[in-house]
Parts: sequence; structure tokens; C-alpha cells
Amino acid sequence: MSDLADLRRVFDGRWAEVRDEARKALRRPEFGLAGDLGRDAHRQHVWELLQQLATVGHSRLGFPTRYGGLGDTGGSVASFEMLGYGDLSLMVKSGVQWGLFGGAIQALGTERHHERYLPPIMSLELPGCFAMTETGHGSDVQHLRTTATYDPAAGEFVVETPHEAARKDYIGGAARDARLAVVFAQLVTTENHGVHAFLVPIRDQDGNPCPGVRIGDCGGKAGLDGVDNGRLWFDRVRIPRENLLNRYGDVAEDGTYSSPIENAGRRFFTMLGTLVRGRVSVAGGAGSATQTALTIAVRYGEVRRQFDAPGRDREVALLDYLAHQRALLPALAKTYALRFAQENLVRTLHELQPADGLADGAAPDGVAQRQLEARAAGLKAVATWHASATIQACREACGGAGYLTENRLPQLRADTDVFTTFEGDNRVLLQLVAKGLLTGYRDQLGDLDALGMVRFIADQVWDAVTERTSVLRRFGEGDLRDREWHLALFEDREKHVLEGLAKRLRKAGEPDADAFAVFNDAQDHVLRLARVHVERVLLEAFTEAVAEAPDGLRDVLGRVCALFALSTIEADLAWFLGHGRMTPSRAKRVTSTVNELCRELRPHALFLVDGFGIPEEWLDAPIAQGAEEQRQDAMHSHDETLRAG
Repeated sequence: MSDLADLRRVFDGRWAEVRDEARKALRRPEFGLAGDLGRDAHRQHVWELLQQLATVGHSRLGFPTRYGGLGDTGGSVASFEMLGYGDLSLMVKSGVQWGLFGGAIQALGTERHHERYLPPIMSLELPGCFAMTETGHGSDVQHLRTTATYDPAAGEFVVETPHEAARKDYIGGAARDARLAVVFAQLVTTENHGVHAFLVPIRDQDGNPCPGVRIGDCGGKAGLDGVDNGRLWFDRVRIPRENLLNRYGDVAEDGTYSSPIENAGRRFFTMLGTLVRGRVSVAGGAGSATQTALTIAVRYGEVRRQFDAPGRDREVALLDYLAHQRALLPALAKTYALRFAQENLVRTLHELQPADGLADGAAPDGVAQRQLEARAAGLKAVATWHASATIQACREACGGAGYLTENRLPQLRADTDVFTTFEGDNRVLLQLVAKGLLTGYRDQLGDLDALGMVRFIADQVWDAVTERTSVLRRFGEGDLRDREWHLALFEDREKHVLEGLAKRLRKAGEPDADAFAVFNDAQDHVLRLARVHVERVLLEAFTEAVAEAPDGLRDVLGRVCALFALSTIEADLAWFLGHGRMTPSRAKRVTSTVNELCRELRPHALFLVDGFGIPEEWLDAPIAQGAEEQRQDAMHSHDETLRAG
């Protein structure tokens, strides 16, 4: 059907061709789901599939063309997201090899590293791992305890795990397959120059640990059994000076340290910023898993019937119940919002960090890079929390059938649970988002003297009152589905929360103030600011997608957008009421309008999940197959509803 093809093109976005190629390549029988395998067998299965991915070109997308790559940063993320419809262990394992390990060498290394290592990394001749996290320092990367001390007499770095809390932990690939590790450690010459990345061999060609390297297995996990997470200890391991990934810091033979970025703090955050693709990819992978769960649950809701209703000759389909619609359709709407925001994020990443480098060796725009990092942090947090909540809702919506492993939902829930933790703990990431917003706010005020600050705040209060009055007057008790009103409301909420937090944190600058205590006491406010900011970003992305959609899709997508906006407002009604942004009568109408939108979108539910374009071979759940006749009836109902307007 043309409208379904149009929807898939809208949903697939700029890299639709990459996604279609992935659909074709990954339909091969060997890429089927792992089934009921033990841990060791699952790891071997994933390793074999990883080799197959290398042969079909998946691994080449994000690497420079001059080394045999395809030079497509955005395409590499899109291809990674496609793996999220299948075995998530394979998706994560590929992300470790080509995103984290290979990506770190690409981003932090120089020509000598690229030429030597990138080709065998792409071909999987050189399997590796990304050894950043330590058991005593997870989110606080800047204070990792592993050291790499330069020995000028030997021209070598000596890598050391000084105590047990400094062991590298949860390292994907370390337990079984990796031979080389990108190890993050404090670079020490005559002084400590902060965290840098080093290439440290951990296994020889026969798979034996290298001298001084101790390797452990993290053992059983809640999910992702096909990923060999391990632990690493280093006992005075010597590596050549050239094994320092030296794009942002180098050491000469005599031990002299140099860097193009003089400030140590800025150098550290610049280094981490180049690795943002991993965080972007996790958000996309979480989205793919969420889409799979929703497809299974919506299909099941179309065919599963329960309880009689007066005047009906058969039992009622689950999706005909408002309670069931409420469980799935607002989540479906948010999934669409996240997809469109993810598309915008990947476009920005592609432009700022092209695989072949910026033209003429130009430096990336610092402000744009920081905005990318903040946006990636916020979307990763919200997308992974949404995945956990939605997959659980889908499991419950499928009753006992959803609890069976053959129907995939328990495994999806287990495999995605850690997404809220790796590539940054979500609450820490939201603090990064809020910090960026506060920095921008502070920069706006930086040039004001005391009198100017008073006037500025007075003007802001007056403008806010005027704005709120204008918004309430303009829309009054009118159309709750107006997207301009949604945007105005989301923007106003974010602005108010930001101003309130800035005023609250200003106490930290007072004499004798305990800055940490002030910030710690305001962390609820910090997290709220980041969340409402991301929700505004999602709504803007969705609104743009609706405006750009083909005419035949605009009405349906507009209703999905309205459902996202109003269900988000409904979840935060206490704030909107408490801050005078909404009258009580209008607040009641928000809930009734969400119900109306659920009923209106019910005939389109199957159409909307089919828009994800997940190949049937990957929907390997009996309840997702259902009765074809009933599914055809559902699609016919969608067509009839569209024709009826």
C-alpha cells in the first residue's frame, strides 16, 4: 500500500537506503535469532555472526574511505540500529568492536594508528575491546586510577592497576575474544597529565593472556549472554611509546609532554566528546528494541480476544479496550517522537564528525559539538528509560503469552535493562544536559552589572507573566490539539524551570556557601530541567516531521504527535496546574482528549507499527504472527478510516 511505503520512508529518514540494505543482508538464515542457547554457545554464535557482518560490509560504514571504509558516519549508526531488531547481543558486540574499539582508535589516534589498525579492525582480523570503566570509578572517568607511566630510558609506557578498585570491569569482548584493548589511564611523566587512551595487547594469537595481563569473566548477567564481558588487571605491562593514541596529547622520546589543547580539563572533555557516537548509537538501539516490543504487543492486541460485549457476535479484541490502548498507544507515540529526534541527532553527528574528516582539516565548531554531546546525553537517557518502561508495558499487555521466552519480550526486557547504565548512567547524563543549559543561561547574563541583573530578572518575570497570559488567552478552552499551543507550553515550561534552577543555584556563589550542598539539594530540579528540555526537543522534531510528511500521512501523524504532546502534559499536570499554566477545567479535558486520540488511532495501530519496517524474519514470536485474516481486517479498517477522513 502506498501510504505504508510512504510511512516507512518517513520513518527511515535520510539513511533509508542503508536500512533497506541491512534488511536484505540480515534476512539471511544465519542471522536468525539465537534461540535457547547456553552462555558459551551464545557467545560463539555471536562471534560467528560478527564475522558474517564483516563480510557483508556492515563494519566498513563508519570508517574513512582511504583505509577501505565507506566514510558514512550516519549510515554506520543507522546500520547499528537495524541490528537492534534482532539479537541484541550481536548489536552490542558489533558496537564494541567497530564503534567503541575501532571508533576510539579512529577518533583519538593519528595516521600511524589508522593505517596499521583500522583495516584489520574492519575485517575482524583484530578483535578488540574498550577498557574505560573501573569497578571503583564508573561515571567519573576523569578520576580513573589505572596509570600509564612513561619510562624514557626504555621508550615505553608501564601500565599498572594500582589496586583492586582500579581493575577494568564490564569490558565487552575482554572475557573471550579481544586481543587488543584501548585502555584509558592516567598518563604520567614527571607529572600527571590526566586520562589518555593507550593500545594494550591483552591476548596473543593463540588466545593466551599477554605477560602481566590478568583476565577474568564477569559471569552471569541479567541479559546479553552473547557478549563476553570481562575484567582486566595490568601488572606493570610495558607497551611502546607509539601505543599512546596521540591526537590530543603526545610524549616525545625524552618524556616531554605536548598537547594542542593546553587546559587539561578542556582536553579531557574534548577527547570524550569525540566518542559521542557510542551514546548516539545506544539511543538508536534502544529505539529498535522498543519498536520490536510494540510490534509484537500491537499485533497480539489485534488478534487476541477476551470477554463478550452486548450486541457483538464474538469476543472483544484487546486493542478495542481503552485501557489496552492507554497502555500501548501513548508509548507508540513517544517512540515515533524519539525516532524523529534520533534522526536529527544522527544528521548532526554526521555533519560534525564525518568519517573522512572535515574539509581541509577544519576544526569542528566547539559550540555545535557541545550541543551535540548534550543532546546525545539527553536522548540516550530518555530513550533507554522509555525502552525499559515500554517493553515492560508490552509484556504485561500480552499477559501470560508475553512471559514466554518464545515471544521475545522477556529477553528484550533483560537485554535492554543495562542500556540505562552503559554509555553513561542516565541520571548523570541528565545532569550534563542541565549543566549545558545553565551554562548557556549564564553566558546570556555574563555582561550584566548588578543593576542590569535586577532589571533583567524583573523583565523576565514580566515577560513570563505576559507570555503565560497570552498563551492562556489565545487558546483558552479551545483546541487542545493545536501544535502551536503544545510547543508554546513546552517552551514556557522549560524556560520557567531553567530560570528557577538558576536562581536556586545562585546561592552557591554566596560567601561561606557549601557549593556542593547547594547543588546536591537541587538535583531534583536539575533532573527535571533536563527532562523537560528533552521533551521539548522531541516535540519539535515530531512537529517538523509532520510538516514535512506526504499529504496522505499528515493527518495520522498529526494525531500521533498530539497524543505524544498531550500524554506528556497529562503526566505532568500537577506542574502545569501548580504554575498557573492551565485551568482545572482544561486539565480535565487533557485526559478526555488523550482518550479520544487513543480511540481515533486504534484503527491505525497496526499500520503505525508496520511503519517500523521490521522484517517478518526478525519478528520471531508466535504471538506476533497472529491470524492473517484478522490482521488484514485491521489494515482494511485503517484504510476505511483514512477514506472517511
